[in-house]
Amino acid sequence: MRVGRFRVRRGDWTALKGLRPDDKGSFESKEEALEHLNKGIERLRARQELLYAQNEHALLLIFQGMDASGKDSAIKHVMTGINPQGTEVHSFKAPSTEELSHDYLWRAVKALPGRGRIGIFNRSYYEEVLVVRVHPELLASERLPASAVTPRVWRERFEDISAFERYLWRNGTIIRKFFLYVSQSEQRKRLLERLDDPAKNWKFSAADLEERAKWPAYMSAYREALAATSRDNAPWYVIPADHKWFAHVAIADIIVNALDDADLALPKLTSKQRQELLQARRQLLRGR
Repeated sequence: MRVGRFRVRRGDWTALKGLRPDDKGSFESKEEALEHLNKGIERLRARQELLYAQNEHALLLIFQGMDASGKDSAIKHVMTGINPQGTEVHSFKAPSTEELSHDYLWRAVKALPGRGRIGIFNRSYYEEVLVVRVHPELLASERLPASAVTPRVWRERFEDISAFERYLWRNGTIIRKFFLYVSQSEQRKRLLERLDDPAKNWKFSAADLEERAKWPAYMSAYREALAATSRDNAPWYVIPADHKWFAHVAIADIIVNALDDADLALPKLTSKQRQELLQARRQLLRGR
């Protein structure tokens, strides 16, 4: 599947206008897409093994989106079948008292994946230029010095985030960022399902409706954040999310392509290591 069209180009303020949340690509049916997804998951499993064995790169996947956009579902389905020992999922909620006593990147730094591992952020430090921007009262709770809160604060945060991601990339972290682009009508449908289905009641929060009422403000914040922080070393992808199955296929393809670009391979053995293997084989064949 051609996933390049979902990528946000640096400075492209129109990224959301060029895509439809209900896009299904070229798939004739959901079944066809799921068959493609299963193949993608197999490819991802193989590349995870190489990522772990090579032990040079880390993979950081960031998922952002409005409530009920399908972040949990995407993580669950796309990462199905890979080795959980090499994967870490972190969900970032409202910051704790301890977290508020540090800079806003602090809690994310603690959760970064090590070499050979896959880290998944369900929401992330981007909340600081999304939720905090839509709710400026939250900025006051961060107890920043007055000199740090200027009309340039969001632009400065974009610069800091991009510099942070460039630093991670220069140290071997592959970064892919996904904005799950759901329509208001589809979100309404999913929120109603949470109300009507007893098995999903626990997912609903009255705050979901309060955030839904701020939809235009959020879309504006997303447009600016995506355009300002999408880079070759840490690109954003706008994923049409009205059809969850399509979102899963697109995300899996993007991740596999990213790992392919890293040119992963099994480590090459030194002469000493090869000699050690031969000696170990002889010993085992002798029954010792």
